[in-house]
Amino acid sequence: MAHYFDANPQIKSHKKEIKYSLLGHELSFISDNGVFSKDAIDEGSSILLETLIPLSIRGDVLDLGCGYGVIGLTLAYFNKDLRVICADVNQRAVELCETNAKKLQLHNRVECRISDRYEKIEEAFDSIVINPPIRAGKEITYSMYLGALDHLKENGSMFIVIRKAQGAASALEYLESIFSSVTVLEKRRGYWIIQAIKN
Repeated sequence: MAHYFDANPQIKSHKKEIKYSLLGHELSFISDNGVFSKDAIDEGSSILLETLIPLSIRGDVLDLGCGYGVIGLTLAYFNKDLRVICADVNQRAVELCETNAKKLQLHNRVECRISDRYEKIEEAFDSIVINPPIRAGKEITYSMYLGALDHLKENGSMFIVIRKAQGAASALEYLESIFSSVTVLEKRRGYWIIQAIKN
């Protein structure tokens, strides 16, 4: 069975448009089979965005495991000063991300890139945002957290969303062992939004 963290999903394509209302704005994204949350914007991503947008994060942002681009593109849509790289191992997801960047007229500030975690990422970022692929297992997700240390600028932040029922407490404990400053920014409807700062 194909999973959304596969590099090349073998499942038949069936594109669809997803409407998304956030903070008084109406956005739409093209989704497809073989990508994460193909039928609707997932609740975790929505809570993460509702938490991050008011923070007005600055500079260079990496959306790691971007899927069809919901988090990175929405952040860029709300903050015209951001420069965003959206990266995913899933080729179909990255192609959809490129389509959605053009659809939202963000393609001049957003790059969508195929990368297995940080494999094709050389830049350093002010913020890294991750809705981790829990079904891929801890070895994958924890390597995404650890790798952020090499790709954050000094005082840069990694933001993750994770459900309590899917290991939020153990993820928090792990982050506290590798980052000097870790804060739970939000707990809502079973999801935790965690910020880890490199300093």
